[in-house]
Amino acid sequence: MSSHRRGFLQTLASLPGLGALLPVSLAAKPAKRDIYKELGIRPLINAAGTYTTLSASLMQREVVEAVDAAARQYVSIPELHELVGKKIAALAQCEAALVTAGAASALTVGTAACVAGKDQEKIRRLPDTTGMKNEVLIQKKHRYGYDHAVRNVGVKMVEVETREELERAANDRTAMMLFFNAADPNGQIKVEEFAQLGKKLGVPTFNDAAADVPPVENLWRYTKMGYDLVTFSGGKGLRGPQCSGLLLGRKDLIEAAVLNNNPHSDSVGRTNKVGKEEIVGMWAALDYYIKQDHKAVWRDWEKRCKTVADLVASVKGVKTEIFIPEISNAVPHLRITWDFAATGLQPREVVKQLREGDPRIEVRPGAREAIEVAVWMLDPGEEQIVGRRLREILKKA
Repeated sequence: MSSHRRGFLQTLASLPGLGALLPVSLAAKPAKRDIYKELGIRPLINAAGTYTTLSASLMQREVVEAVDAAARQYVSIPELHELVGKKIAALAQCEAALVTAGAASALTVGTAACVAGKDQEKIRRLPDTTGMKNEVLIQKKHRYGYDHAVRNVGVKMVEVETREELERAANDRTAMMLFFNAADPNGQIKVEEFAQLGKKLGVPTFNDAAADVPPVENLWRYTKMGYDLVTFSGGKGLRGPQCSGLLLGRKDLIEAAVLNNNPHSDSVGRTNKVGKEEIVGMWAALDYYIKQDHKAVWRDWEKRCKTVADLVASVKGVKTEIFIPEISNAVPHLRITWDFAATGLQPREVVKQLREGDPRIEVRPGAREAIEVAVWMLDPGEEQIVGRRLREILKKA
């Protein structure tokens, strides 16, 4: 057992009610069972990335063991939230933290904290925001599908484009300013200026950075920049339980988010239940992630890209390049192109053949003029399988 793993499990043992479980958990070795075969579902090789529809990421063994240990005894959920929140806040270098049922859940309870605060009467009334601050300022270029999680609270989204428009739009009804981190290149107000404007106007700022780890420094970059609330998905780059997320930020707002969240029954967040397994699993994943050798992991991703590139390079006319997305999923990917007109083979047909082949392989969606391979969610050795399968398909053309 590695010293890190041993140290983590010893720390886990200090959690109320969980220490006695570890010997049983570690000794238990359930029989192998092919669940997906029983269900008639074909598993896939994930060369796409941390997409929710493809079940995002796989938990590390240490995280699975922590989840297993947490599942074997009853605890007080409020107590567990509080204790794990403190540990996560220390790891993420912020005032306070809450484990949520994904990043979208964090958007809902974080917004509710800005609208209703800790007022029990207001909490019970949401999404009826009569008499409350109920406007959220957002850049027009930052509107996205997930802002529905914000609108669930009953707020009105007020769109702006420039700094001057935002300052004019701010008033005594403004509850929050929302920033979608992946849209930073598109909006006129950039990430740091947005946080500064919130401070100037006295309005809480919320940065949705769900898919923006790595780099590891992002976990504390935005709170240190001045954002009052920040969310990250737990099931993407952090490789925690898929139905987990992090809400980080100002202590008073996190305390209010707790009251607007499960297990408080008459609250807008009651549907966003996060269990003891996800709470402990999220903490375990974050602890494991932060302590990794991130430079070594990066080199491994580059090596995997090169492996796939070398395998398809033998096909005449095929070109490859390693690229890194600017913000979300900002890790090494491989882009593969060829002469579509000469071969008669379009990228969409390659995607189809990969999906329908054996094994089933999914690549990064959305690329129309290339095949884009994400290597960071591959299990060791799967880059060989992906490269050989791509070479086989391209050779036939």
